[in-house]
Amino acid sequence: MRPRGGTATVNSTGTDTTDTTDAEDVAAPTDTTAVTAATDGTGQADNTGTAGTADGTGRTGTVDAADAVDASRRRWPRVLGALLAVALIAAGGALYAEGRQLRDTPATANLALTDAEATARVTGDVSSALGKIFSYGPGSTAATRAAAKEVLAGKALQQYAALFGQVERQSADQKLTLTTEVVRAGVTRLTGSGAHLLVFLDQVYERRGRAPTTASAQLTVTAELRDGRWWIVEIGTT
Repeated sequence: MRPRGGTATVNSTGTDTTDTTDAEDVAAPTDTTAVTAATDGTGQADNTGTAGTADGTGRTGTVDAADAVDASRRRWPRVLGALLAVALIAAGGALYAEGRQLRDTPATANLALTDAEATARVTGDVSSALGKIFSYGPGSTAATRAAAKEVLAGKALQQYAALFGQVERQSADQKLTLTTEVVRAGVTRLTGSGAHLLVFLDQVYERRGRAPTTASAQLTVTAELRDGRWWIVEIGTT
């Protein structure tokens, strides 16, 4: 029989061998550990670097991306130029339409705003006519009636003829003299054949044996251009 101590030596050696093997197995990293070490904080493997260095695919992708960026940068100026051209054409069309609309509005058709000579002419003709038909004396009513037929037409002549009979009687009975002066006349609208005016008058009434009386009046007048001369066709009060 061998001593018990020898057996203990063999067992101890086997145990050490086993322990050494186990230690080597523990120290050697497994594939799972390597994958885990290569992952990021989220636990997902980062294969970008590996794929890039394995066959050069990653480098080629980077070059293609750079070329795409350069192509995009070269294309943007052309796109912006086209958009700018379209915007300018659209703006020009809008301005043309707006300008034409302004030219076609009734305001621009009013010659009183653009034709000073025509405005002065109608103002002078109407002011002269009103001074004649609203000025008379006891012995001059016939001349006033005749003058009215030369400056009045249409509705204005009919109204004047109907009222002037009363004026003639008053002038004869009261020895009344009326003198009318246009102090201001403004053309509110003027076309090639018609005009509307606002007229301010000063009138002086004189009766024999009494002091003169002054009064003011305001009239609206519509006139028409006939045979190169302005005729009053309507008179109203305001």
